[in-house]
Amino acid sequence: MSRHQTVKRHTPRSLAALDAPIVSLTAYTAPMARLLDAHCDLLLVGDSVGMVVYGMESTLAVTPEMMIAHGQAVVRGSQRACVAVDMPFGSYQESPQQAFRVAAQIMAQTGAGCVKLEGGQEMAETIQFLVQRGIPVVGHIGLKPQAVHAHGGFRTVGRGDEAEQILADARAVQNAGAWAVVIESTMEPLSRKISEILHIPTIGIGASPACGGQVLVTEDMLGLFPDFTPRFVRKFADLGKEVEQAAAAYAQAVRNRSFPGPAECVGMPEKK
Repeated sequence: MSRHQTVKRHTPRSLAALDAPIVSLTAYTAPMARLLDAHCDLLLVGDSVGMVVYGMESTLAVTPEMMIAHGQAVVRGSQRACVAVDMPFGSYQESPQQAFRVAAQIMAQTGAGCVKLEGGQEMAETIQFLVQRGIPVVGHIGLKPQAVHAHGGFRTVGRGDEAEQILADARAVQNAGAWAVVIESTMEPLSRKISEILHIPTIGIGASPACGGQVLVTEDMLGLFPDFTPRFVRKFADLGKEVEQAAAAYAQAVRNRSFPGPAECVGMPEKK
């Protein structure tokens, strides 16, 4: 009699205990989650979905409903990776109570393992409020895309006086109870220092190889998002060109009537 083998999904606790760096990529759909699941410890349903999937200029117009829909898809498409869902702009900044209502909805409706929210000292009370009520939180410091206008655009942060602020943010997020923190587009020496000081995992994106893990937007890494490529992205493939070439070949086959052929048709009479 065969025994059904179940795959044990990573949790925030198991990820925090990993001896190796945490491997993380973004995912917004079930098919992509299936492809990434065997290789990633953490799948992030990022509010970058607004720019990558919906063509928005920033993440600011993303809604909780959008995050829930994409979170559900990624959880369905994965078995092994822990799934984190971003809390979108305006869904948690008003008060800890507002944050709990939205986070609880995301967790209940998606089955995700944790939520991620941006902010440092100003969000410490909210992070603590969520953690005390059973919601694991990933923090996000350094460049905060939801505060892009306050930052003056998408830029590297952590120079001069900013460094002390970001370091204080890192400590505040840890002390509030976050199990990990993303450090985005931050000067390497500062990112390294934060990673050495904190006892929770740091997950870098444009930060430092010393971080406890790394995350990239999958479409950036695959060369599928040509609109803007941050300096910190390494393209591990250039699938955008392959998609264009495949589409051109398909169009030519349709126009010269070589597709569909006998192999793609049912009951097609043989040529005599």
